[in-house]
Amino acid sequence: MSKHEPHPSPSARRQFLKTAGVIAVGTAAVGTAGCHVKEPAVVDESSVARTSGFDRPLLDALASTLLPASLGVAGIRAATDRFVAWADGYDPVAEEMHGYGYSEVRYLPADPVPAWRAQLEALDVLSRKSQRVPFAGASPAQRTAVLEAALRAEGGDRLPAPLGARHVALALLGHWSATPDAWNLALGAEVSPGTCRPLDAAVRKPLPLAPSANTPTSRPNA
Repeated sequence: MSKHEPHPSPSARRQFLKTAGVIAVGTAAVGTAGCHVKEPAVVDESSVARTSGFDRPLLDALASTLLPASLGVAGIRAATDRFVAWADGYDPVAEEMHGYGYSEVRYLPADPVPAWRAQLEALDVLSRKSQRVPFAGASPAQRTAVLEAALRAEGGDRLPAPLGARHVALALLGHWSATPDAWNLALGAEVSPGTCRPLDAAVRKPLPLAPSANTPTSRPNA
């Protein structure tokens, strides 16, 4: 500063320092805004979407081979739809309801659907290799032969519960066998266990099953 230039007053000096401070803070904020390091996102495993559904032509071919032909095309389709809906809605490793007699927290099994989906694909591969035809396009006799080969190592004298089934074929059949429709068909009467009925029906003899228009005279895939 020249000796001929006037010295700034104290108030002017204070105003300069205040303005400089505001500019410095603003510049620092702008300079670091683009360099902010975000914390890694925490993934909630329970919110990860499951892959749902099956290869439906393969599953329909399996159902038509396993389920009773007396259900008819519509009945087999409905039973398969219910199995798919149940599998899609399954909540893996969910906490079970507390039952009487124990206080231990128990959890459901892991998701069985990926293995079942892979087993469906394996049935198609086996059919192409052994029968020279895709599983969905095979004849009933060819599909039965493929299933017999795929289930040859499965033991047991009864159907497992669906969640305990080691193969998709047993899961599908086990799921249907626990339905009221399966009980009705086995007993030949409208018993429909597990469903609500009027009180006056409790002492009434169950009505016989009405013949279905889709019921064939013989099983085409026997």
